[in-house]
Amino acid sequence: MPAQPARRRAGRPPHALLGTAQITKAALRLVTRDGYKALTMSGLAKSLNVAPSALYNHVRSKQDVLLLVEDALMGRVDVSAFAHRPWEEAVRIWAHSYRDAFSSHLPLIPVIALLPVTNAPQTVRMYEAVTAGFLRAGWPGERIIDAIVALESFIYGSAYDVNAPADIFAAGTLAPEAPHFTAAVEHRGRPTGAQAAGRNDADAAFELGLDAMVAGLAAWRTPRPAAGAH
Repeated sequence: MPAQPARRRAGRPPHALLGTAQITKAALRLVTRDGYKALTMSGLAKSLNVAPSALYNHVRSKQDVLLLVEDALMGRVDVSAFAHRPWEEAVRIWAHSYRDAFSSHLPLIPVIALLPVTNAPQTVRMYEAVTAGFLRAGWPGERIIDAIVALESFIYGSAYDVNAPADIFAAGTLAPEAPHFTAAVEHRGRPTGAQAAGRNDADAAFELGLDAMVAGLAAWRTPRPAAGAH
């Protein structure tokens, strides 16, 4: 008789079909497509085609899922320049990478901006690299976190601007009441010289703001003498 094909043994498959990587990717897809409110344990389980109980083998709560998502996004932020580039250049590279990582996941910005970094390894490593870069550049330790938060506030806002409609500043029928503003908006859309090539309004605003922030923060890098000191 011909040999019968081997039958699969009953029971669980030899390799796990679900893990934190799959959960993280599904959560990112869900939030990007349907917004943060759609991120529930039942909704996430449905998107993965598993029972909600299967998720709890890997995460304890929605908070754990958010930590996975936070870590996944922060892991995309490039901090390598802080190890070997001048501080000003490293900050620009980091800021561009940071904005790019979040401009594709806007619904998560209000959540992650307020989410503690506790037990998020990629996030903590990101902040450690940035802090070390600031210290190497001569920043006093007591000013570093405030500087990072100031930069992050600007970066998150700029991530929203990437997705803003082209006509966001169109005054419409109110244009005659705001002639200076309307003219400035029109001029912005008709750049000349070097700005004309490959210009993007969101990028131009980001570069202007980032240059101003880097220059302003650089002035605070050296501790200022106390009042009355000589």
